[in-house]
Amino acid sequence: MTTPCLSSPENVARHVTPRSNAAPKPAEIGVALLTGGFDKHYTFGLATALAAKGVRLQVVGSDELDSPEMHNAPELRFLNLRGSKRDVSLVAKISRLLIYYVRLVHYAAIAEPRIFHILWNNKFEFLDRTLLMAYYKLCRKKIVFTAHNVNAGKRDANDSLFNRVTLRTQYHLADHVLVHNDKMKRELHQDFGVREQAITVVPYGINNFVPETDLTRLEAKKRLGIRDGERAILFFGAIRPYKGLEYLVEAFLRLAVQNTAYRLIIAGFPHKGSEQYFAGIQRKIDSSIVRSQIIQKIQYIPDEDIEQYFKAADVLALPYRHIFQSGVLFLAQNFGLPVVATDVGSLKEDIVEGATGWLCKAYDSADLARVIKKHFESDLFKNLDARRHEIRDYANAGHSWDLVGEITRNVYADLLKNC
Repeated sequence: MTTPCLSSPENVARHVTPRSNAAPKPAEIGVALLTGGFDKHYTFGLATALAAKGVRLQVVGSDELDSPEMHNAPELRFLNLRGSKRDVSLVAKISRLLIYYVRLVHYAAIAEPRIFHILWNNKFEFLDRTLLMAYYKLCRKKIVFTAHNVNAGKRDANDSLFNRVTLRTQYHLADHVLVHNDKMKRELHQDFGVREQAITVVPYGINNFVPETDLTRLEAKKRLGIRDGERAILFFGAIRPYKGLEYLVEAFLRLAVQNTAYRLIIAGFPHKGSEQYFAGIQRKIDSSIVRSQIIQKIQYIPDEDIEQYFKAADVLALPYRHIFQSGVLFLAQNFGLPVVATDVGSLKEDIVEGATGWLCKAYDSADLARVIKKHFESDLFKNLDARRHEIRDYANAGHSWDLVGEITRNVYADLLKNC
């Protein structure tokens, strides 16, 4: 099988972002990065990239985001307004959240940064989309909002008129919206009426917070009880219906009865509200004659343990029903791991078939099984140890935090020029 060239003009073109001939950058840009108190990987990557470009940042976060790295950059100030998010009584949770909102309101009134960049909303999302956004505007802040999902309710099949109205409010109160690909930009413009000039596409940055050691592929496999020569397929992350795990399990059952060398690794935990969904999948696994070939780590995977899963695996499976883009895809590519993904959203824009992975049909376990088998018969798999660095280089060419930071900083600078 012929291997596509990752450095061909058409593949390189996908990851070339035009540089504007803008005026010299202003000497100082002050930004408050509002995180919702979670998503350490994305917050860390963006914050450090912006600080390296001279942006004065105040990162508003929680214990979950706090780390030594957040205190090392001279341009970065970490403000732990949220505190702990550990499980406590309902009364304590409500009390702590109310105190956080009071602190956030006070902070907005006195904060020096002229730009508020919202990475994620807080717990009371409808409040954040409306009253809190309006308050920021009253405080004369320029608001940048990163829409990681244009409408998560639509994705999760629980959309409502109230959800769409509050989303529209947030999008129109924001001065600029960042999305991760052109499909998201079109949906934001068509479904919510946001001006195209107020939307910028910024790549999804690669997770560079996860520690990587000199752990070898064979050592990683041994830790998970996988023998050399066995074919390991990985499903990683929070388990939710839109991720289509049931199709991967069905595909694996087809493959495993034909070849006992196949292994499926499921590493993650059911997202809140997805427990019954996963229970159905678990029953199917438990009743299968090949259940011993499925390795389950149904738990939160700490950062320091993530490496072993991506090094032990021979391919990552993304059997999604619906998504725009997946951070797990770029995490896999950063470890040099190929991906088999359904052709939904913009996943195909970041997969070069035969070189970084493969595409299959959504909602089709038979086609997923066919493509997984195709991978294990390909030169990509046979030469995987030598190809991992090529996959990593390809991902970093289009999703480096340096590129994300540059585009984001230019958005800030343009907003300040129009003040």
